[in-house]
Amino acid sequence: MKLKKELGLFDVFAISTGAMFSSGFFLLPGLASSHSGPSVILAYLLAAILIMPAMFSIAEISTALPRSGGAYFFLDRSMGPLMGTVGGIGTYIALLLKTAFALVGIGAYAAIFWDIPIKETAVAFGVVFTLLNIFGARKSSGVQKIFVIILLVILGAFITDGIWNIFGSSNSSVSFDKNEFNPFFTFGFEGLFFTTGFVFVSYLGLTQIASVAEEIKNPERNIPLGMILSLIVTALIYVLGIFIMVAVIDNNSLAKDLSPAATAVENLFSWLPGKTGLYIIVVAAVMAFASTGNAGMLATSRYPLAMGRDKLFSDKFTAISRFGTPVPAILLTSALIILFIVVLTEEGIVKLASTFQLFIFMVINFSVIVFRNSKIASYDPGYHSPLYPYMQIFGILSSLVLMFYMGFWPVAFTAITIFLAYLWYRFFVRSKVKREGAIFHWFALLGKYQHDDLENEFLTILREKGLRQDDPFNQTIVRSKVSFKSGLLFIDLVNQVAKDISKEIQFDSKKLKNEFLETNSINSAFLIPEISVLTAKVPEIEHPVMHIVISESGISKPIHKNGFKSEDVIKVFFFLINDEENPRRQLRMLSGIMDIAERDHFVKDMLACTTNREVIEYLLHDKQYISIKLEKDNPTEVFMDKKLMQVQLPPDVLVVLVERNNSFFAPNGKTLLQENDTITIIGSTHSINEMVDQYILEK
Repeated sequence: MKLKKELGLFDVFAISTGAMFSSGFFLLPGLASSHSGPSVILAYLLAAILIMPAMFSIAEISTALPRSGGAYFFLDRSMGPLMGTVGGIGTYIALLLKTAFALVGIGAYAAIFWDIPIKETAVAFGVVFTLLNIFGARKSSGVQKIFVIILLVILGAFITDGIWNIFGSSNSSVSFDKNEFNPFFTFGFEGLFFTTGFVFVSYLGLTQIASVAEEIKNPERNIPLGMILSLIVTALIYVLGIFIMVAVIDNNSLAKDLSPAATAVENLFSWLPGKTGLYIIVVAAVMAFASTGNAGMLATSRYPLAMGRDKLFSDKFTAISRFGTPVPAILLTSALIILFIVVLTEEGIVKLASTFQLFIFMVINFSVIVFRNSKIASYDPGYHSPLYPYMQIFGILSSLVLMFYMGFWPVAFTAITIFLAYLWYRFFVRSKVKREGAIFHWFALLGKYQHDDLENEFLTILREKGLRQDDPFNQTIVRSKVSFKSGLLFIDLVNQVAKDISKEIQFDSKKLKNEFLETNSINSAFLIPEISVLTAKVPEIEHPVMHIVISESGISKPIHKNGFKSEDVIKVFFFLINDEENPRRQLRMLSGIMDIAERDHFVKDMLACTTNREVIEYLLHDKQYISIKLEKDNPTEVFMDKKLMQVQLPPDVLVVLVERNNSFFAPNGKTLLQENDTITIIGSTHSINEMVDQYILEK
């Protein structure tokens, strides 16, 4: 059972942003400044810049392969199940720790004013977020959006008031003191680079989007745009907010402060009575930690789901509830988070989580290089990382440098985690998994082994993603030629169609015939009884071309695969031709045909069609078309004896076919409409419904 696609652009922004504004703003600035001094401001900016290669790589792979599992799925499908196991287990642990840390932060900030136990409060919030995630990603992300909106308003007020008090108000008790920024590099560049790696964890919310990619609507737009907007907003608030903290808190005090935002606000919001400003920032902190905990629970729980699907975990974690959520995976994640809350502390966790994530970012950047060099046609990202491969190489090298500066023990922890994950793969996974990654397709270019099932999986994902908005699918259907044939051999049919199309596109018919015959194989991703799609790619074709052949008696089509020979009786043939420079659009067009062909009673309905127009209208049938016969003495009379350009139609509809004297053609603006013409119009559902009311129901 697939997860529901319920998350839009603002959901993406909210999950990503909400997962970043917690420890990064309310807790880490003080700890980070103890290693760098005032240059902590620059460290946050550098971290935002250095995470960009990983962000662009994640966005590209997520739009090509929108599947739950995030980094695990990417690494598994690019470099095989061993690296998938290492990346999946390691990233899962890192995200568990980060989420647990966020929940502890709720209790820590709440304890400033209320006498409540910190860890018990964190556990209670963990239970609440578990229930929210069980009842649906949409409900969970709805809470997330409320958190993020409130949080952005409060932090915006904090920054505005801080900048005004520092630079604009003559009555403020706070003013800009350059001495607070000297020496800027208190511990030199070594301290700066260490701090950059240390605060890297502040931006990890960006990566959580990949974990819920399967549940995002229109992922090719919403994933990259949501991540980019989130990074811009987050980096801006981090840099400005921490500048204010450095400006209003003494350097020595800041280095020891575990609640620097609360300390800074004591010098701000003087226009509010009493401790109102402090209460507001504590509420913001609790909101931030809560949003991080909620988003962390949502994203992290998808790792056991994805790994269970691939037999790296028990398949019990693949179960989807009636709410469309992976309940066993959520419960496991919740239990581990609560365990970490009870037994662990804080600062070391940040170092360990950051170091391992730097390793994961390094191999994710390499994954993009692997996918592109694998030449798998069905790897079809809707977003391409800029400056490839230099962006990815820069990301790999910068991650290595920052890992070096993090010190021995964090790197040792990363190495130990990798080793334990290897042991898990070696003794539990390897005997169950026969899959290899895209890297073997890269090796295949050198004559080595490749894993064919990977391409079929990518084709299946491509089908689920569907067509893009700019794919000329409906136009191709409208322009298609329809033939009704019987009593032919398959080879004769292919020869006839190739000759017909070659005249239309000015291409050699023998080459076209050979192209069609090369597609005559079994493909598990696009196999439907009594239906066959034969494809060809030719150079410099202006637009896709499709011919449809319907045979009531059926035509026997031979099939050959790995020495296996058989025949299928085919009643509906699609011949699809596309430009050879755009093979991925060919696959998307193919997936569009398959979506139509999977309708109930498709073959029976196609055989019931008796004219070209009926076939094309049936293929277009999605409540976005209408056919109108022009007759006297009814509302359609207004179309008669007019050029198409003179006819008043809604702006979002288009006349695509005219049937006249048992033949049909595609009209242009100068086409003169005549009595008894039947015109086919496509457009928005709203406008088509209005035309039905006006020209059909009013007859």
